[in-house]
Amino acid sequence: MTNLLLVGCGKMGGALLSRWQKDYSVHVIEPSSAQPSWHKNLEALPATVFPDVIVFAVKPQNLAEILPAYKNRFGDKPLYLSIAAGKTTAFFKNYLGDSAQIIRVMPNTPTMVGKGMSIMYGAKNVTKENRELATQLMQAVGKAEWTQDESQMDAVTALSGSGPAYVFLFLDALTKAGVSAGLPESLAKNLAVETMTGSCALAQNNAENFEQLRKNVTSPGGTTEAALHVLMKNDAFETLIKEAVLAAKERSEALAE
Repeated sequence: MTNLLLVGCGKMGGALLSRWQKDYSVHVIEPSSAQPSWHKNLEALPATVFPDVIVFAVKPQNLAEILPAYKNRFGDKPLYLSIAAGKTTAFFKNYLGDSAQIIRVMPNTPTMVGKGMSIMYGAKNVTKENRELATQLMQAVGKAEWTQDESQMDAVTALSGSGPAYVFLFLDALTKAGVSAGLPESLAKNLAVETMTGSCALAQNNAENFEQLRKNVTSPGGTTEAALHVLMKNDAFETLIKEAVLAAKERSEALAE
């Protein structure tokens, strides 16, 4: 059985753990946890533990402080996976050594229900076997794809990594709008969620592009057209979303420093 060491178990780390612990042997290091089977730090990890994969799920700002200890103890033997936004493979090699095998992964919170979307980038020296192992790990929590261009990882972070928050914000706004229009909150919430879920399923199973799918709902002179006149006025909605994603991308880039 593949042995994993999960370093950091906040919301994302916990989401990964909830799926991985069913099929893998997972040790966890989490300083703030009261879980008796978890470890407060690397020093508390039994000397007999030799992980095949070490997953860093800590805040990017904390990595420089903790990485040297992992290099000293494990060297370049494990596969190192990072889900930390912004931190490049060059950053990790600076602390773990040029021979370390490093893969960056950007998952998102739907991993909690097995519906995550993860994009991966691997350093050039990562073996085929370790790439396959990383794919297996991330497919256990949803869908996974690779990019060959590391510079795309900041945009990935901004779009799919942060994306669930945008969706929840829209669902909240749609629910509140339904209440303002006279619906009970419970019904408005259910309508918003099911409409979003159904629309996404339709988009996944239809060859038509998003613009055409929108037009399919929009009858001339109808209710949808009246609503879209508001949302699409002066391209304000599209511009706002673009600005939001670019702001997230810029923050991801800044975290690399």
